[in-house]
Amino acid sequence: MRTVTLLGATGSIGSSTLDLVARNPERFRIHAVASGRDWAKLADVARASGARVAVIADEAGYAPLREALAGTATEVRAGEAAMVETAAEPVDLVVAAIVGAAGLAPTLAALEAGTTVALANKEALICAGDVMTAAARASGARILPIDSEHNAIFQVLEDVARISRIVLTASGGPFRCRSRAEMAAVTPAEAVKHPNWSMGAKISVDSATLMNKGLELIEAHHLFGVGPERLGVLVHPQSLVHGLVEYVDGSVLAQLGPADMRVPIAHALAWPERIATPVRRLDLAAASRLDFEEPDRERFPALALAEAALAAGGCRPCVLSAANEVAVGAFLEERIGFLEIAEVVADTLESLPAAPVTTLAEVAAADAEARARARSFAAQRARR
Repeated sequence: MRTVTLLGATGSIGSSTLDLVARNPERFRIHAVASGRDWAKLADVARASGARVAVIADEAGYAPLREALAGTATEVRAGEAAMVETAAEPVDLVVAAIVGAAGLAPTLAALEAGTTVALANKEALICAGDVMTAAARASGARILPIDSEHNAIFQVLEDVARISRIVLTASGGPFRCRSRAEMAAVTPAEAVKHPNWSMGAKISVDSATLMNKGLELIEAHHLFGVGPERLGVLVHPQSLVHGLVEYVDGSVLAQLGPADMRVPIAHALAWPERIATPVRRLDLAAASRLDFEEPDRERFPALALAEAALAAGGCRPCVLSAANEVAVGAFLEERIGFLEIAEVVADTLESLPAAPVTTLAEVAAADAEARARARSFAAQRARR
């Protein structure tokens, strides 16, 4: 029996995790579930999973959550400090699926406690990769990736010392075949229509700009300890091959699977074993072909910006991520155009000096400054 704390229990990763746990009651027991503001859904999750602890980050949700769980054995907690304390409690696995900067402190607390972390929070490694990996090394904690591409690499990576290159695949997004001129006129409704995956609006736009793949390169650097020179991207429109590892002898190992997040989540939950999932099985005969092509960094400059930020290190990935979040938000609100997303990010990077980040406080400061600069640059474009 493996005990699990689920941070981000009301989101899509949380729902998929709970589905797999419910299908394997003899293998997993939920210790704690946590959410930001949605106390009503958190109450439902806590009841269904039999969680011993339910934590709501928004303290205003404490009273209604406690009332909703009255008569159960679930202990109710509230506040960011309670979230951090819960993440540090002894369990076998913490699933870190809280979106954004709110997930940094709980994830760090779990790693400092020496707990294995199944990581879905991108900011943990993009903005605070050096901090997180240092904590894991110091405590002996292990980070298991849940992102489909990084989990794919984890499954086929035998020995980092013997590899030539790690390659992440990208679908190319909905505008893979469009020119720059055509992309200038695309709408938010078009940008969020990912051809293969069902995702939220922000990550769908990141996929459309290829920023998402650039951010994943930064994560891969920290997860696998591989320098930028041994990391690459291939556009693969079918999204069946999720990652490849090329070894020094010329062998290339790849992980394939359906576009269903329950596959990498199941791998992280059960690792080093495996559990059955209800996902559709991969039918290569029906797929009939697998296509690959180099990404076009002129049409999709966000990828090049991310690669440069990775090479520079320090605060640059954090600045990149924060500015991109602001720019994508402005695009989704139709205040700037699709092509201006990368322009706002580039302007923000150019306006701030490179600096090391060794603590979460320094990460927070870099993030705040980048957001302020990005909001200013986006506002300037909106007034044009």
